[in-house]
Amino acid sequence: MTDQPIEINVLSSLSQIDAQTWDACAAPEAQDGERPVDPFTTHRFLKALEDSGSVGRGTGWQPQYLTARLNGEVIAVAPLYAKGHSQGEYIFDHNWAHAFERAGGRYYPKLQVAVPFTPATGRRFLVRPGFETLGQSALVQGAVQLASDNQLSSLHITFCTDEEAAAGQEMGLMLRSSQQFHWQNRGYRSFDDFLATLSSRKRKNIRKERREAQDFGGQIVTLTGDQIEPEHWDAFWRFYQDTGARKWGTPYLTRAFFDIAQETLRGDIALVLAVRDGAYVAGALNFIGRDTLYGRYWGCIEDHPCLHFELCYYRAIDLAIQEGLARVEAGAQGEHKLARGYMPIATHSLHWVADEGFRDAIRNYLEAEQEAVDNEIEILTTYGPFKKTLSEE
Repeated sequence: MTDQPIEINVLSSLSQIDAQTWDACAAPEAQDGERPVDPFTTHRFLKALEDSGSVGRGTGWQPQYLTARLNGEVIAVAPLYAKGHSQGEYIFDHNWAHAFERAGGRYYPKLQVAVPFTPATGRRFLVRPGFETLGQSALVQGAVQLASDNQLSSLHITFCTDEEAAAGQEMGLMLRSSQQFHWQNRGYRSFDDFLATLSSRKRKNIRKERREAQDFGGQIVTLTGDQIEPEHWDAFWRFYQDTGARKWGTPYLTRAFFDIAQETLRGDIALVLAVRDGAYVAGALNFIGRDTLYGRYWGCIEDHPCLHFELCYYRAIDLAIQEGLARVEAGAQGEHKLARGYMPIATHSLHWVADEGFRDAIRNYLEAEQEAVDNEIEILTTYGPFKKTLSEE
């Protein structure tokens, strides 16, 4: 502990803090030039969102980045946004908003500590090594104070780590759990090595799906780093627009984001593309962390049987095995992932609500929801594709 006061500041743009200072908190493990645990809270990723206009004025995601300084030195930062809606979060609170507004309250704007449009678990309170407890406490208190001073309804921290979830509860925040499907690498040497751990029926089904996908009439390529060229983003933008129009109405990311990604993020990216007759017809975008591959976006302009499964799930497993990564996080929702080796995993968020009565109602709801989520994970796990001797370990 320290008797020195900690200064909390709010930044409206990442241009107000240099990349080295931010990343000393966000990705200290990457200071040696290695990969960060995940790239999503790095200065380069968040600034790409900002510079591309994917967040900022008119998007409902207004940057309010927090910094905590001790003796003038930045010891902690957080990707904080003022939200004018609940889109692009993947932890759904629309019913909370409707209930609060029906009772005469104003739910928006709210504060959100998150990586926009990115349902991937990672640190949200980013602290320089040696200041973990102090920095985390300062950021939580600062965010709550900011919400309270501005008479905002609530503060939400989404897809935080298990450690942050436990610490946040101790500081009085409410815990919410949800679930995703992740693939775990058990030290597999090849895809066939992974298949050998599955039940016979599931193993045969996956082999059939891979054959069908690869018979689409073209070839599938996985590109990383400098293998990625601007033309690949032209193709992927078409895929992304198609998916965005069907899922969200309007794509979250702007075209400019992918141009910036080519300049500053391609070292963090694995792009899987299907090419037929010289034209790109489908693609999947992944981000690469230190021990995790993060599946993010998929799209196509032609429909081919099982091509989605091949590009999004099986090629991701191939790459994870090849690179020695511990897991693949395949994004939000999707029980169809279960039969393909992606097992249910609990994810966490933290919440602070200003109104006492509303806070009590949400706390009661979360207790009931927690039991339902736990039961769902337990049931889904029993339906996993692995041989019983593995699924029961």
